[in-house]
Amino acid sequence: MPKLEFTRASEAAMRASASAFLERMRSRRSVRSFSSEPIPLDVVRTAIHAAALAPSGANKQPWTFVLVTDAGVKRKIREAAEEEERAFYGGRAPERWLRDLEPLGTNADKPFLEAAPCLIVIFAQRHGATDEERHYYVQESVGIAAGFLIAALHHAGLATLTHTPSPMAFLGEILGRPKHERAYLLLPVGYPSPDCEVPGLTRKGPGEVLVEV
Repeated sequence: MPKLEFTRASEAAMRASASAFLERMRSRRSVRSFSSEPIPLDVVRTAIHAAALAPSGANKQPWTFVLVTDAGVKRKIREAAEEEERAFYGGRAPERWLRDLEPLGTNADKPFLEAAPCLIVIFAQRHGATDEERHYYVQESVGIAAGFLIAALHHAGLATLTHTPSPMAFLGEILGRPKHERAYLLLPVGYPSPDCEVPGLTRKGPGEVLVEV
């Protein structure tokens, strides 16, 4: 095995870097109103490359990132997503779930799927190209990669939304993905619209999420 190349920073540099990252992430919000203004797609591709460096079970890297910019394909995705969302909001979702969603102002209309200049669809690979190629901890691995991607896009100055219409089988059909890939996350990417509003949210503090033993 090759020797690890690791650059050790001073404690002061570590604290400064950790604090800067925390402050950067404090400003990240889920955006549901996107500008149609073009974005630099090379930046998006770089963020995807960063996401693909995430750790994975047995290093199987069980993910596929599909970058969608074609207007016709985005329209098909919106139409299919809204069909599922109408079923969700129209009776599939329990009343408690709908009450919890009320403060976010969401509904079955998803115009951001067309307005955003690009969509990234993350697919989880159940196994490799053949059934014999096993993949391990797929959900966990793809979740870590998705977190990398969201952080990288925000760090680069782009807004995102984690969108998960359920079920999402239509994404594999529209995008022509093989049967062993399952849609995991639909991520609109772009700049917020000038009139973009976000709900007022409170975050749990360190004392509520951190347990030290």
